[in-house]
Amino acid sequence: MSKSGYHDFDSFSGKTRVAFLLSSILPYLLIIYLFIKEEIVFTDMIFIFSILILFSMFSGFLLIRKSSHQLSELAHETSTLMEGKKRELVITANADKELNDIAGCFNHLLSQLRDANREMREQSVQLLSYAKDLSLSHRKAKQEERLRLRLSRYVGKNLVERLLTQNEGELFENERREVTVLFADIRSFTSIAEEMEAEDLVIMLNDFYDRMVDIVFKYSGVLDKFVGDQIVAVFGLLADKGDQSSNAIEAALEMQQATEALMKLRAGEGKQTFSIGIGINTGDAVVGNIGSRNRMDYTVIGDCVNVAARLQKVATGGEIVIGEKTNQKSKRRFPLLKSAKLNLRNRSDPVRCFFVNRKPQSS
Repeated sequence: MSKSGYHDFDSFSGKTRVAFLLSSILPYLLIIYLFIKEEIVFTDMIFIFSILILFSMFSGFLLIRKSSHQLSELAHETSTLMEGKKRELVITANADKELNDIAGCFNHLLSQLRDANREMREQSVQLLSYAKDLSLSHRKAKQEERLRLRLSRYVGKNLVERLLTQNEGELFENERREVTVLFADIRSFTSIAEEMEAEDLVIMLNDFYDRMVDIVFKYSGVLDKFVGDQIVAVFGLLADKGDQSSNAIEAALEMQQATEALMKLRAGEGKQTFSIGIGINTGDAVVGNIGSRNRMDYTVIGDCVNVAARLQKVATGGEIVIGEKTNQKSKRRFPLLKSAKLNLRNRSDPVRCFFVNRKPQSS
């Protein structure tokens, strides 16, 4: 509101001017008028003048006092509001225009502050919700990272990512598919175990398994299980990882090399040494979750698995024996030492197998 609106009688400025007029100008004007008309004598003029001055001063005092009282009321309202003793966050004022406008502006500011405070509270609640969600997401990410690290020790990073992206329920659907199964077994393990302390045996196996599992993962294999001193790995579960038969044979060759290197280290330290035999076979198998509700294994079951296990028993220390289908399916031609036909239990027809030549051929 502009200043020109504060000159009316119901404004503080207007009342101040009236009080000033009553106390200073009006009595003089009245005395001068009566004196000119010669209606009063000088002594009467003094008496009347005194009475008028007192009246005008009293009237001005009442006007100023009323405005002062309104100011006090406004100050009391604001202080009560500030101390939180007022339920309604509104200043009520029935006073001069200036004070009413001040109260109105103050109420408008209070309304804006109230709206801003409500909006800030809502945003604070929303931010708390976001912070909670962020904390949960961070905790979940940490848990998934820890889970990745744990799982990667058993099934490799490729399968870990696939495990973590599955929906709730079973990890994978049970299915029949072609896979390549590798069995690797320590030869004469029983006699070795009898000659070693249990602690030393565990250390030896862990060192051996670390090297073997890394090689399996390197060639996109999946660790199926440890069976005592035996490693079972499956190739072909990760369909986008190339030729499974070649991968399995490459892994077997490197496993034999890594075992021989480890045995040289152990021999140099005067420790017990051993060799491994490896059997590999390719064929159809049922792949899926086998077990109970409380304990599930993601594994492969089928005749090709049984044949791979028996080929491993045929292989002596340092040898790699592969099935006929593994040799056929392998896109890379590996040098072979010989082939043989084996009569396996529960099979009427002999099984043809091949012994992989580990020595590089001379050009």
